[in-house]
Amino acid sequence: MRHRRVADLMTPNAVTVQRGTLFREIARLLDEYDITAVPVVDDDGRPVGVVSEADLLRRQLSKAGAATAEAIMTSPAVVARPGWSVVEAARTMEQRKVKRLPVVDDSGRLIGVISRSDLVQLFLRRDRAIQEEILEEVLTRTLGVAPSAVTVAVTDGTVTLIGALERRSLVPIAVRLCESVDGVIEVIDRLTFERDDLSLDDASRDDAVQDRGAPDGIARSGQPAPEPG
Repeated sequence: MRHRRVADLMTPNAVTVQRGTLFREIARLLDEYDITAVPVVDDDGRPVGVVSEADLLRRQLSKAGAATAEAIMTSPAVVARPGWSVVEAARTMEQRKVKRLPVVDDSGRLIGVISRSDLVQLFLRRDRAIQEEILEEVLTRTLGVAPSAVTVAVTDGTVTLIGALERRSLVPIAVRLCESVDGVIEVIDRLTFERDDLSLDDASRDDAVQDRGAPDGIARSGQPAPEPG
């Protein structure tokens, strides 16, 4: 089963500007490279903010030509990590209302940029392909679920799971695995289960384990069993 990461889709060697880069130079770079935003980095290559087309437009009626990236940028920069899943990146963009994320390494230095357009192709996967991957890879191969046990419906990236799994503990696992499939936007869980393996409390579980595993001559309390009459 594939788990696409930000590192797989990001654009390396991203166009950047410094704090002191002027408005007109930023506008020229956005036009030349056909991008909608550019990271602002410090002398060590760490993102300190982002200048977008919207930021430029907000300054258009002021002394735009003399404005610097530091004066225009949105700060701090919302960043992503290369090991993030594409779902994490997409959710961050949605929550923070941004169209691209600078990608930084463990030291905080810029190593690339991932944009909404980079994610589009993944989230436009045909519903049939998503359905087949969930049925074959997630349910059958990974979880060992019979294909007839669960119905998988996919509409515009939204997955609906209907059916019964053998154990209750498998339900959240199945949902998480489906969420990790490329192109999945949301998973609607309508699963039931045949056996509730999570209903026993800790004490009951301990008793059950001791009942099954106590050696001869040892009572469940851990004390020696009384001598016979």
